[in-house]
Amino acid sequence: MGIHFGGDYNPEQWPEEVWAEDLKLMKAAHVTMVTAGIFSWAKVEPRPGAWDFGWFDRVMDGLAGAGIAVCLATMTASPPPWLSRAHPEILPEDADGRRRWPGGRQHYCPSSPVYRAHAVRLVEQLAARYAGHPALALWHVGNEYGCHTRQCYCEVSADDFRRWLRARYGSVDALNDAWSTAFWSQAYGDFGEVLPPRTAPTFPNPAQQLDYLRFGDEALRACYLAEKEVLERHTPGIPVTTNLMPQHKPVDAFAWSAHMDAMALDFYQDPYAADDHTRAGYVFDLMRSARSGQPWMLLEQAPGAVNWRPRNGPKPPGAMRLWSWQAVAQGADAVLYFQWRQSLGGAEKFHSAMLPHGGTDTRIFREVSGLGRELASLPGIEGTRSRAGAALLADWPSWWALELDSKPSTALDHSRIALDHYRPLFEAGVACDVVPPRRELSGYRLVVAPNLYLLTADDAERLAAYVRGGGHLLVSFFSGIVDAHDRVHPGGYPGPLRELLGLRVEEFWPLDEGRSVGVGGAGTTRPGQGRERGGAGTGRADLWSEAIDLEGAEAVARFTDGDLAGRPAVTRHDYGRGTAWYVGTRLDAALMRALLDDVRAAAGVTPVLPGLPKGVQATVREGAGGRYVFLLNHGAEAVEVALPTPLRDALAAVGGTGGAGAGAGAVERITLGARGVAVLTEPGV
Repeated sequence: MGIHFGGDYNPEQWPEEVWAEDLKLMKAAHVTMVTAGIFSWAKVEPRPGAWDFGWFDRVMDGLAGAGIAVCLATMTASPPPWLSRAHPEILPEDADGRRRWPGGRQHYCPSSPVYRAHAVRLVEQLAARYAGHPALALWHVGNEYGCHTRQCYCEVSADDFRRWLRARYGSVDALNDAWSTAFWSQAYGDFGEVLPPRTAPTFPNPAQQLDYLRFGDEALRACYLAEKEVLERHTPGIPVTTNLMPQHKPVDAFAWSAHMDAMALDFYQDPYAADDHTRAGYVFDLMRSARSGQPWMLLEQAPGAVNWRPRNGPKPPGAMRLWSWQAVAQGADAVLYFQWRQSLGGAEKFHSAMLPHGGTDTRIFREVSGLGRELASLPGIEGTRSRAGAALLADWPSWWALELDSKPSTALDHSRIALDHYRPLFEAGVACDVVPPRRELSGYRLVVAPNLYLLTADDAERLAAYVRGGGHLLVSFFSGIVDAHDRVHPGGYPGPLRELLGLRVEEFWPLDEGRSVGVGGAGTTRPGQGRERGGAGTGRADLWSEAIDLEGAEAVARFTDGDLAGRPAVTRHDYGRGTAWYVGTRLDAALMRALLDDVRAAAGVTPVLPGLPKGVQATVREGAGGRYVFLLNHGAEAVEVALPTPLRDALAAVGGTGGAGAGAGAVERITLGARGVAVLTEPGV
């Protein structure tokens, strides 16, 4: 089968005579799969109950005849104008009570029973009609849930929220306790008094806001599940998915993963962001980890520029290929784009496509076709998996709670903090999973918890058991502070982590914007050298600091200036058969890299390949299809990489570019050009 390759196909935008050319050019570009029908609702149901599938039948039949598989969308992402005209109550409202009108897309309230009923009716028609169609390979439900309507605050949503609260708490007394409503005279006498957290004179109740984020995620997921039930009933053997977005706060990817037969992602790297491949690495690792290492799908990316950033730069030569191979290297079994043919009108007419406005005699079409040929040449990669000795913890409820208002600092950014901790592992070439704290952790040598502001007692005990059993854990500042209802854990900070970490945080000391403090390693003889066992060098830290009292832990590094000068900044605590580290500030990048290098060395976590040049990423996928070592040069200069054993560059063997020196034989060194890629296999494979 090979790695699937293709993009969104929107034939309704074009005259039917263009479709035959599409199929011909898709074959020339080595396309094996398209996503079809995402925004076709108004075309197949132009009036209520008046179905017109004839044109789509011809599309499906043409794709089947060309041997191209279809990831068939349920068409429910953008309701047709007649639906909102007949039922304006489906339109969403913001926290100020302002209605969001048709004219864009995703203009529906997720809780609306009218919207859901019409969506399910459409899906019944689709599933019954195309069950058994030879082109159907996968179902694509909705599109980018929560992209534009993240939450709705209308009366329909209010009623649904009250229903959700009754199911969650059972009684108003339990709700009042969870929400700490004794504060500010907020106690409720009846569920009917509860509203969504609409715009209020000052800070809304934080527990109410947190529950509304949970509810909003579940309301979106209920739309997905209603459609999935229909699909599974009509086509029980066809997998079902939807396209998630990267670091997308409204949608808990881990909660959704249990209901997705394959994880699928839309990811648009920014050519103007020099470090965006690191963010991609984090998101790709999360997608792979969400279903315990199962291969995932990159359902959307751009072959060139997008249309929605303030400045939409094109991908320079080689970047699209490199970033596509990065997804494969980190577990993707499909590489697709938005979209196949570039639109002539509409909001995304300047969004690049596989077939640009300029046609086939364009750099983009040549690069796309070349990548398709490369992917087709290596059919053994699909289904292979990666193994990681390190894990980084991510938790959506903690993210939601952390970024609510009325905190010691509103500058805490979950995504930024996560990348601050992921980057040193990525740059060191260490394989890393991204998992929730409730996941079984005993298989990892090292676990990194960037920020777990919200931490349940059960998850805290799971971390403690991991360390007692011999694991190495690094926890960062402002963790273990509140429970599932955003109530502070009693007994002092960091609550249920206090014994494990061997310390007490007496007081938070957030740093003012633009201010930093010095951090020095215990035993440092001169800057950056002379580190003790698991020590740290000398550098700066910003954003946050804490007044830490040691209760069994040892100070690895201390603040060297500022109000906390001389107090611990980084600590180490032997606990059971393992070790727990704590970082009470945001270390600069060099100091964080030095610390994590020491911690992972103590944990016995080694890079995929030793001695990688700066900017080179190395990953491994292995399984029944063989063992594949991927080398990706994210730098702008050519580099040479030494290999521990002779390997063959499979891409060079089929005429791929970017790696040199391997050819058809095995070599011990390989040169990667700027943005170069090599896929290495055992000799003879």
